[in-house]
Amino acid sequence: MRTVTVVAHRGDPHRVRENTLPSLRSALDRGADVVEIDVRLTADGVPVLLHDASLKRLWEYERPLALLSAAEVSGVTRGGVPTLEEALKETEGHRVLVDLPDATPRTARTVVGTVAACGAGDRVAYCAGPAEMLAVRDADPAAEIALTWTTLAPPRPALLAAIRPRWLNYRFGLVTPPLVDRVHAQGYLISAWTADTRRTMRKLVSHGVDSITTNRVDALAAVLRRRRETGREPQA
Repeated sequence: MRTVTVVAHRGDPHRVRENTLPSLRSALDRGADVVEIDVRLTADGVPVLLHDASLKRLWEYERPLALLSAAEVSGVTRGGVPTLEEALKETEGHRVLVDLPDATPRTARTVVGTVAACGAGDRVAYCAGPAEMLAVRDADPAAEIALTWTTLAPPRPALLAAIRPRWLNYRFGLVTPPLVDRVHAQGYLISAWTADTRRTMRKLVSHGVDSITTNRVDALAAVLRRRRETGREPQA
């Protein structure tokens, strides 16, 4: 039976604050194959886990991350925002998907360098849009890349040749059986994000996706467990 990879979106955010070490651990304990994290740089160039450009939504602190040092971030969040190095240590032995929102070439080089310094290059993949993934490919010719794509118009061949992704990463509402067939025929794996209802999860599995990103790891793990027990593809 075809394997479907369970990707935990920012950890286990329904139970524990996203992009924190306890959230990553909770996701792994509940059945995630991969934990997805968002990484940005502090003012002094330290990669830390944060999706937004500021700390306001999660930590009720107004200033943008780019204006704060790593020490300041640690202080205002009481150590709640981990560094990439800390996250890689916490997830040792497990796969990690690094999302790079708004990443510059400097961000990509710094993050790739940190991953290499931590000896984690063989278990880390990267995802984001074309500009960010071109920067990652430039920083690491061997990086595993999931190119995030937000339209049904296929990526241009020249772009695919430059980025050399292993995965094409689509918003779940765009995924149909013909799209899955097209992506597979091109030699890529297809991933879908971010599916949080069991109905959507079952539909994506029946469509033939290779990976699903979710905020509800336990629900997706249950859908896939039922699939293995029955030996049948789930019906949406």
